[in-house]
Amino acid sequence: MRIHLNEWRIVTSLQQAAAIFKILSVESRVMILHMLKKRSFCVNALARRLGISQAAVSQHLRVLRDAGVVEADKRGYFVHYRLNTDTLARWQLVSNSLLQLEEAGEEYAERNEQRCTRKGT
Repeated sequence: MRIHLNEWRIVTSLQQAAAIFKILSVESRVMILHMLKKRSFCVNALARRLGISQAAVSQHLRVLRDAGVVEADKRGYFVHYRLNTDTLARWQLVSNSLLQLEEAGEEYAERNEQRCTRKGT
């Protein structure tokens, strides 16, 4: 089976979206990203604010770092974590492209809704 270039791009985009949503499927990771949007934090500060152990925060940060959405900056004895805004912007594009309704899909949904409404009346 041959896949055309456009189909390959769609498959790759869907795989990226699946990977992003898998990473974001854990509430603590979403909360960490939300906190890091405002400023950088060290593990201890994140653990205190989230009410989870430092080990749990470290594991979540490892996943986020491996995904490239969080970067580490060593400051003396502490490591502060911040968002990689370039990666976050890419994630937003991939997510938006998946979640965006196609115009044809919207028209179909409207027509289908009208048909259902007429039948129910």
